[in-house]
Amino acid sequence: MFNVSSVQLDWQGLNLKLETGMIARQSDGAVIATLGDTSVLCTVNASRESDPNIDFFPLSVHYIEKAYAAGKIPGGFFKREGRPSEIEILNSRLIDRPMRPLFHKDFKNETQIICTVLNYDGENDPAICSMIGASAATTISGLPFLGPIASARVGFSDGEFILNPTREELNESELDLVVSGTKSGVLMVESEAKELSEEIMLGAVQFGHKEFQCVIDKIIELAEKSAKDSWEVKPKEKLSFHSDLETLAKKTFEPIYKIKEKKRRNDSLNDARNQIVNKFLQEESDSNAISDSIKNIEKEIVRGSILKTGKRIDGRDLDTVRDIDVKVDILKNVHGSALFTRGETQAIVTTTLGTSSDEQMLDTLDGDLKEKFLLHYNFPPFSVNEVGRIGSTGRREVGHGKLAWRSINPVLREVKDFPYTLRVVSEITESNGSSSMATVCGTSLSLMDAGVPIKKPVAGVAMGLIKESDNFAVLTDILGDEDHLGDMDFKVAGTNEGITALQMDIKVDGITQEIMNIALSKALVARKHILKEMNKVIDKARDGTKPSAPKIINIKIDKSKIREVIGSGGKVIKDICEKSGAKVEIDDHGLISIFASKSKDGEVAREMINNIVAEPEVGRIYEGKVVKTTDFGAFVNFLGAKDGLVHISQLKDERVEKTTDVVNEGDVVKVKVIGVDDRGKVKLSIKEV
Repeated sequence: MFNVSSVQLDWQGLNLKLETGMIARQSDGAVIATLGDTSVLCTVNASRESDPNIDFFPLSVHYIEKAYAAGKIPGGFFKREGRPSEIEILNSRLIDRPMRPLFHKDFKNETQIICTVLNYDGENDPAICSMIGASAATTISGLPFLGPIASARVGFSDGEFILNPTREELNESELDLVVSGTKSGVLMVESEAKELSEEIMLGAVQFGHKEFQCVIDKIIELAEKSAKDSWEVKPKEKLSFHSDLETLAKKTFEPIYKIKEKKRRNDSLNDARNQIVNKFLQEESDSNAISDSIKNIEKEIVRGSILKTGKRIDGRDLDTVRDIDVKVDILKNVHGSALFTRGETQAIVTTTLGTSSDEQMLDTLDGDLKEKFLLHYNFPPFSVNEVGRIGSTGRREVGHGKLAWRSINPVLREVKDFPYTLRVVSEITESNGSSSMATVCGTSLSLMDAGVPIKKPVAGVAMGLIKESDNFAVLTDILGDEDHLGDMDFKVAGTNEGITALQMDIKVDGITQEIMNIALSKALVARKHILKEMNKVIDKARDGTKPSAPKIINIKIDKSKIREVIGSGGKVIKDICEKSGAKVEIDDHGLISIFASKSKDGEVAREMINNIVAEPEVGRIYEGKVVKTTDFGAFVNFLGAKDGLVHISQLKDERVEKTTDVVNEGDVVKVKVIGVDDRGKVKLSIKEV
């Protein structure tokens, strides 16, 4: 019934198994990838026909976590998996980015890769398992895929690299890096680091690339056993009038690509493209074929010019960073704000300070987690002079936001005694290359403007690559067109001391160590230049938060007093919040945090709490309220929830026949503490006041 093929590998002490032929047999390619006891079903399927109206490769990748894989029932009202979580989106992108450039350039059939986590052991990374499984499934499918690829996660601790670290090891690691590539080169890098040097980061990439070579060998071995017949890809026929088209296009586009302003250049390019398409459409019915030829010619013009002259579209040389303008405190009622502009890329970044109740709750396979640092990246269509959909957050926005988060998070880990939840929002208002790195710079500025005591300022820059055979040029601070028409998008973020995040995507079949080394060296120079410009405006966190920010007062009380502050059913703490106007939170260790929009509200709450937890001092006079009268005296609430007894003999100097002759319930009186008995009962006096 089943024709099962499998391969196994002892991968540095960890068992890796790839199996096909048992499950999902109707898919073009299906592999169960198992790492340790973590298993992922990876499938790939493609439509038999391509849509003649599309001029791109319609690949979609879906990484799906099933709660049952970790023995959980999903959170939420419906108790089933729904819209993709952030981690699912990010892992989908990790799989997509190294695989997409390896499909044949003329293959336009709709293709879908689905990686479903079936079993999670709590230790071994399902993302790495999925990346390997997706590569294996695609390799055996017969689709025109120039793989296989493999992936690995790399940690760094005590001066040593760690291959595929466990969750526990990652918590102690100075580095979390994922690297993917082929036999010959690296295709993708994603990382977060604690200010590590360029040498260590390059070493980590090389280490990961070396260590996953054995995985590629096993995928090839599996393909030799089970690969399906290769799909035929018909190469596009050269247009009969290609020579005339090329001559006209070059003559038209070369001067346009010397226009430095993006909007004016794009308007001119669009007009020119339409004119050329309309001119040759009479001879050739397929407008897409004409458009494809035009794109290739444009690519040749831009890339050739850079390689020959060392000059770029906007007139810069290879190493110059665009002009930078920095402004902070631009929104007066916002807790922290910055406007960062680099060339024609611009971001408004804001920081909002919140309480622990504002923390992000994450429902993950590892359990429910809380996150105190949130970073949201928005890319509205007006930023690129387009009309587009406004609605739910796209995958690109999630990915760019997470990259910025990884860039900043290492300098926030050192923040102590700053109990706020932080939400940073980056609104991209103009974009012409590397808006994610503008977000990094803007976030650093905005946090400092808000008074968040970050360890050091952070900046980021995007590097590019133009490569033709052995000739190549590494570009600093790339434009949007250089990203689109180039071979690499290499983003590096960090402080003056080291790298905090690195992301690399390659559109060719891998790059050499030499190119990576050059890119990292140039990125360091550029990063220090950007930080210098930022530091001219603000180089450290402001002293204290702004008047618009909530004030926090911390009080440490004895654990035995927690119940008194909360009260039965939360009655006491609710009363404090209502009367003071502040928000009060208390943890299991007795730390009380008072959040107030006004200082006086916080002081009212502090006084009320102090009255509850304070111990009465013998000889001190307090103001209290009579809560009960008896034949033998009156009970007075004088210190928060504390009651004391004023014996009838302590009401007046002369003899008192009835307690109510002197005081009644509801009376506000001054009392003096005259003693505390062995049972903690407080003795009060009115006559001695």
